[in-house]
Amino acid sequence: METEQLDKLKQELRRGILVLAVLMQLRQEHYGYSLRKALIENGLDIDEGTLYPLVRRLEKQGLLNSEWREETKRKKRFYWLSEDGVIALQAMQSEWRILNTNIEQILQGVEK
Repeated sequence: METEQLDKLKQELRRGILVLAVLMQLRQEHYGYSLRKALIENGLDIDEGTLYPLVRRLEKQGLLNSEWREETKRKKRFYWLSEDGVIALQAMQSEWRILNTNIEQILQGVEK
């Protein structure tokens, strides 16, 4: 299998996981850079060109709230979960647990 093809498959797998990870991190308020840093510290390297459009899309969908604030003489946009975002996160966590359990069962069957 070509490396490029494998990279595309990995990227596709990560795409949905990133939404869940961002929503999880935004249970606490973050601005863009601090959100990216928190994700990286938790093992999910995400570039700005992926993160910022994702955050804007989630806000447009009503899952995030945001506001501009000045901090250390710079304006930063802070994000946090909206009420709908909390509901969506809870549903996604439940779905993740189910999917993860099912995938682990499949993987264990392959390993036998």
